[in-house]
Amino acid sequence: MKIVKRDGHIVDYDSSKIETAIKKANNEVRGKEKATNEEIKEIIQYIEELNKKRILVEDIQDIIEEKLMEFGKYQLAKKYITYRYTRELVRKANTTDQTIKELIEGENEYWNSENSNKNAQVITTQRDYLAGITSTDITRRFLLPTEIVEAHDSGIIHFHDADYFAQNALHNCELINLDDMLQNGTVINGVMIEKPHRFITAATIATQIILAVTSSSYGGATISLTHLAPFVRSSYEQYYKKYEKRKLSKEDCEKFAWEDTRKEIGDGVQTFNYQVNSMTNTNGQAPFLSVFMYLNETTEYKKELAMVIEEFLKQRILGFKNTKGVYITPAFPKLLYVLEEDNINEDGEFYYLTKLAAECTAKRMVPDYISEKVMLELKKNENGEGDCYPCMGCRSFLTPDRTMHLGNIAKAKNYVEGKGKYYGRFNQGVVTLNLPDVALSSEKDMDKFWKIMDERLELCHKALQIRHKRLSGVTSDVAPILWQNGALARLEPGESIHELLHHGYSTISLGYAGLYECVKYMTGASHTDNGEGKDFGLKVMEKLNDACKKWKAEEDIDYSVYGTPIESTTYKFAKCLKERFGTVEGVTDKNYITNSYHVPVFEEIDAFTKLKLESEFQRLSPGGAISYIETPNLQNNLDVIIDVIKFIYDNIMYAELNTKSDYCQKCGYTGEILIDDNLEWYCPNCGNRDHNSLNVARRTCGYIGTNFWNKGRTQEIKERVLHIDNKVADCK
Repeated sequence: MKIVKRDGHIVDYDSSKIETAIKKANNEVRGKEKATNEEIKEIIQYIEELNKKRILVEDIQDIIEEKLMEFGKYQLAKKYITYRYTRELVRKANTTDQTIKELIEGENEYWNSENSNKNAQVITTQRDYLAGITSTDITRRFLLPTEIVEAHDSGIIHFHDADYFAQNALHNCELINLDDMLQNGTVINGVMIEKPHRFITAATIATQIILAVTSSSYGGATISLTHLAPFVRSSYEQYYKKYEKRKLSKEDCEKFAWEDTRKEIGDGVQTFNYQVNSMTNTNGQAPFLSVFMYLNETTEYKKELAMVIEEFLKQRILGFKNTKGVYITPAFPKLLYVLEEDNINEDGEFYYLTKLAAECTAKRMVPDYISEKVMLELKKNENGEGDCYPCMGCRSFLTPDRTMHLGNIAKAKNYVEGKGKYYGRFNQGVVTLNLPDVALSSEKDMDKFWKIMDERLELCHKALQIRHKRLSGVTSDVAPILWQNGALARLEPGESIHELLHHGYSTISLGYAGLYECVKYMTGASHTDNGEGKDFGLKVMEKLNDACKKWKAEEDIDYSVYGTPIESTTYKFAKCLKERFGTVEGVTDKNYITNSYHVPVFEEIDAFTKLKLESEFQRLSPGGAISYIETPNLQNNLDVIIDVIKFIYDNIMYAELNTKSDYCQKCGYTGEILIDDNLEWYCPNCGNRDHNSLNVARRTCGYIGTNFWNKGRTQEIKERVLHIDNKVADCK
């Protein structure tokens, strides 16, 4: 018999623990109130004769109380209940104390690998984690119902970002309305920031806005370079006037003005990159930032925008210097490059930018690619028009705008009547469902599977409602940069953000993980088989979407299906599944489960088949999704990357290529740092295994991680197969 503990862990049954607990209570009573040895044995025998495969520890304790009362040991039962309650208090108190001790001493595996872009040894990160441990403790003990906490601990669901939940003002991620803040001014820390008149000033102010915004939220933030493009023209006009005053010809004025402007763009982009990578926000890390590059987002400033995009790509190709002065691949900012007619066709005006993007991808793993063509087909606003817009962070796409008929509810100064609005919108938070757990709990009974699915979805729904309610009482005063000064809204002091949580202005996400393992267990096939497995996988995805549509209709809250980028949770879910169900071949026999709808990393499949197949599942993950392919070093074979990019444009909304660009500080090796059979990283040239002198960059789950990972994620990285070779691709 197995015992399921309160935290979801499963241990072997041990009758001596029951005997010890009753005898401790026995010491608190006298005479006939004491339980005899025979009575204790009878209680133990009763429990054992239930012949349960698994039993909750709480159920055993309930049985003990009932049996003691049957024996007339009322005082003893009372003492046992008191003992049980006291143990619960001690358990809760000590858990937090021990976690803090382990964090400070660097012994806690979870916090050391919780985020591959955070170093738990650094004091700013430790400060954030200490606050996070306290928040998690408060969340678990006071803010969440027991059933949610127990489901989270058991790996049935994952209640994300509990380390920030105690503060009722924090949301997940956003699209910063940088255009409004730069064009109409903003306020940062009580200081009024007026409209800048040069590109370099606008770029610098943008970084200050980014720092302030990401310090007031906990997820990813995105800005658009389109919002910086007008200031390129402002700089050009100033330079032109300078040369005009010197009585130069118009031709020379234009020539020298553009030379100076290009120099300023270079300086401004360098300043921007230095700032966002050297600044530390209140989350103990550099801002989790994405930068959107979409030429068709503007007509008036397209030339200027192209110049800024070009400079961002060139500087990313160069890379950032590490502590040894060697150029390496940085994690941020993440670059989002939109593929469109004018940059995807070889005779297009901006095809040169796509070739530059391909070179950048080969060397630095970014940019990621958004297909304007596919997105316009999938993302229709309430007027039925297709929209193209960025994700918030690594993959969190808003649902199409449903607020146009409501007018300017955020009171933005750049609002355009009748036009879809995306900048200023945000996500309220995420709760993720462990799909393999649903499957394994059903024991391959299909009717039981769908029944359990309904129950688990309602559990997620309840948890998401709690997230929503936590924000519903917030007023604009808690984060003026967000709600009063333009980043998300321009509400009045004291005004509630309640309306921005409804009507589709913001989203709230039902995450999911492990579709492959779920399908594999229920059908014996992969969801990539174009047969029974794929059909079942699509039905599961449709079920998630149907639930979100139902909740949205009932509550006017924009629930959306989200392919969760589970970084450390992939390991936690795998461990919980193994504890609950043992080792099941192909399902629980790894230290990780597969992210979202992805093809499992070990499955042999070519790049184009993978992207085409995953596009069908990406369509059913409207709140967040990204697909990728693993490649060898393609720096000398850009034609392959161009072929993949063109395929993305025609077939899938959002995808990326994972290349390798590592560095060993001890021997100077550049290439791929490897992983041995013990899941330890090492340099293949000199054997160096010191994490502090290895620069490793890997796509973790939508974004690039550079601070190493837990064993589950490391095994997943090790087992990734290549989806393309180093030959000219055939994508027909």
